[in-house]
Amino acid sequence: MADNDGQAMIEASGLSKFYGNFAAATNVSFSVPRGQVCAFLGPNGAGKSTTMKMLTGFLAPSEGSAKIGGFDVATDRLQAAELLGYLPENGPLYQEMTPETFLKYVGDTRMMPPELLRERLTVVAQQCALGDVWGKAIGKLSRGYRQRVGMAQALLHDPDVLIMDEPTSGLDPNQVRGVRALIRSLGETKTVLL
Repeated sequence: MADNDGQAMIEASGLSKFYGNFAAATNVSFSVPRGQVCAFLGPNGAGKSTTMKMLTGFLAPSEGSAKIGGFDVATDRLQAAELLGYLPENGPLYQEMTPETFLKYVGDTRMMPPELLRERLTVVAQQCALGDVWGKAIGKLSRGYRQRVGMAQALLHDPDVLIMDEPTSGLDPNQVRGVRALIRSLGETKTVLL
C-alpha cells in the first residue's frame, strides 16, 4: 500500500472500454498520490464515468488495469474495496429505508464490527448533515439529501481512497459549499478523485 511519500493510491494504466465498435474510453493512464484531491474533467460523453467505474471495479476494462492502494481491482478486488469509497453519479439507494437503516445495512455488508459501525454512523451523519432526516424514508428525501446519503455510504468505512462521480449533483449552493469544504478536509488524509 502507498504511504505519504507520494506513491500512487489510484493508478490507471491504459484503461479502455469498448462496446462493439464504440470506444467509451481509450487508453486512459494517470496516477493520484495520497492526500491529493484530483478533478477528472472532460465534456459529456468523454468517458469520465466509465473510467471511474473501471477504477472501482464496477466495470471490467476491455484493456489495461486499475489499482487502488497498489491492489489490482481485477485480481485483488477485496483488498482494493477495503481502501475504496465510491459515490457513483446516480448511486442506488433503497427508497423504503431510512438513512440510518441503509447505512447500518451497508456497514453489515462490509462486515464492520458493531461498535465501529455505531461510531462511524455518528461520524458520517454529522459529516454529511443527515441529522434532520436520519429517520425519514430515503424515497421521501430531496435529491440533495439523497446525494448526502450516498456520500455517507462512501465514507462509512473510513476509506483511504474516495472516488466520487459528481458529488455535488442536485445540491443547492450552500450544500455545494459544504460538500467542497468536506472534500478539502478529507483530502488532508485521503486520496480523492472527483
